[in-house]
Amino acid sequence: MKSLKIVFMGTPEFACSILQSLIDSRHEVIAVVSQPDKKVGRKQIIQETPTKKLAIEHNIDVIQPIKIREDYDGILAYKPDLIVTCAYGQMIPEALLNAPEYGSLNVHASLLPKLRGGAPIHKSIIYGEEKTGVSIMRMVNKMDAGDYMLQKEVVIDVNDTAGSLYDKLMVIGAQAIIEAIDLLVEGKAVFTKQDEANVSFAYNISKEEEKIDLDKSYKDVYNHIRGLIPWPVGYIYFHDKKLKIHGVKLSEIKRDIPIGELFVEDKQLFLSCHGGVVQLCEVQLEGKKKCSASEFINGNKSRIIGGE
Repeated sequence: MKSLKIVFMGTPEFACSILQSLIDSRHEVIAVVSQPDKKVGRKQIIQETPTKKLAIEHNIDVIQPIKIREDYDGILAYKPDLIVTCAYGQMIPEALLNAPEYGSLNVHASLLPKLRGGAPIHKSIIYGEEKTGVSIMRMVNKMDAGDYMLQKEVVIDVNDTAGSLYDKLMVIGAQAIIEAIDLLVEGKAVFTKQDEANVSFAYNISKEEEKIDLDKSYKDVYNHIRGLIPWPVGYIYFHDKKLKIHGVKLSEIKRDIPIGELFVEDKQLFLSCHGGVVQLCEVQLEGKKKCSASEFINGNKSRIIGGE
């Protein structure tokens, strides 16, 4: 079967699993395109993107245009047979997408047309979806709107967090892209138009969305919390300080406790919500280190209902 020269375009950790699968395949990754490196932390240290680090490890050329709409001639110069994209982070011009013989394929972490956008993994849990997956699609100059050729489903377990679901999707995404390229090379690829009537969106998590909405039911609160674990981590307020929630369990107990209050029962920590409660397993009070629920209870007994 024909071996293709591929330019890969992607930036975050999730994209690394796709890139690694391409590196391990019979195909040749001739260049990696990622977003520019960013300054992080208080010291503003420049941090290389995950895909750039992986590319350097494998002696693959890296290109980091600031504005790809204005600066893509260097990518075209590689004359790739195929472009593969995954969470690149900028809208890619059609002149670039359409240049290769086999066009461009994108790996998106949802079952399109559901959850177009930059946070499909987080939002699939926050929205209470029972399943999600990976779609391999043609890239077009509209966010995640291209025809798809391959989809792989994953069940969202009631205990899944964004982190655990991310791990599942990385595995099937890496498998799916190789399968899709094989179909493309063999001339067996069939593309299906997305049903615009069923489109939904999963825009990037905003700062406002990190605050847990306690006006919703306990199941919605549970989904909201676990959909933000391990990043960016949701929070509630505890005595006027942010309390980040790093670990949570769904509970079926019901208690007549004011909504939004923390309480202790059988040495466990619970948050009262509409229609029920959720159990908090690992938390972090503003200005403090992350700790277990029992450590938090011991340090705040007099301020939690039932804590004494």
